Amino acid sequence: MTKHLTIVDHPLVQHKLTYMRDKDASTGKFRRLLREISLLLGYEALRDLPMTTTTVETPLQETEAPVLAGKKVALVSILRAGNGLLDGVLELVPSARVGFVGLYRDEETLQPVQYYFKVPKDLADRPVIVLDPMLATGNSSAAAVTLLKEAGARDIRFLCLLAAPEGVARMKEAHPDVPIITAALDERLNEKGYILPGLGDAGDRMFGTK
Repeated sequence: MTKHLTIVDHPLVQHKLTYMRDKDASTGKFRRLLREISLLLGYEALRDLPMTTTTVETPLQETEAPVLAGKKVALVSILRAGNGLLDGVLELVPSARVGFVGLYRDEETLQPVQYYFKVPKDLADRPVIVLDPMLATGNSSAAAVTLLKEAGARDIRFLCLLAAPEGVARMKEAHPDVPIITAALDERLNEKGYILPGLGDAGDRMFGTK
């Protein structure tokens, strides 16, 4: 991938996102839509995985056919909301290795605080997809990518449901080599660092917490 920002404007993605924005959508409906939309976004994030060929025997003849090359993809969820995207993308690549980065946002400073980090080995040899529904200030996302680079990751893509211009700019400043794949670029952040118009707190809506 060469573009820094890719907005997936597929009609099904936009349709499902609209229903997720609705404040009256139930926890169950929100969770289901997030899983469905993550499948569609995952196709875009994984579009240019390296390929090779293998020999297979069809019912009619032997042929050379394409398969994925190299080590398994690594999916890294930024806890806790990233797990909502993880379920759907894992359906696409069930053999993927999975890692977790635990970060929470200090509500006073809006800066990320790390509390957990567990990722697969050999990140330098794997495409790494970082998952977090909301790219708001970009501080947590940039911090997570920094941690992954320190762990050896070189081919990193960032997959999110919504992005704010401020978050995209922060990521481009910190990690210009990391492409962002999202369903929508919203208007701006409010004074508390939430995306407008957005859809609220993705983690709270997904897990039914406040």
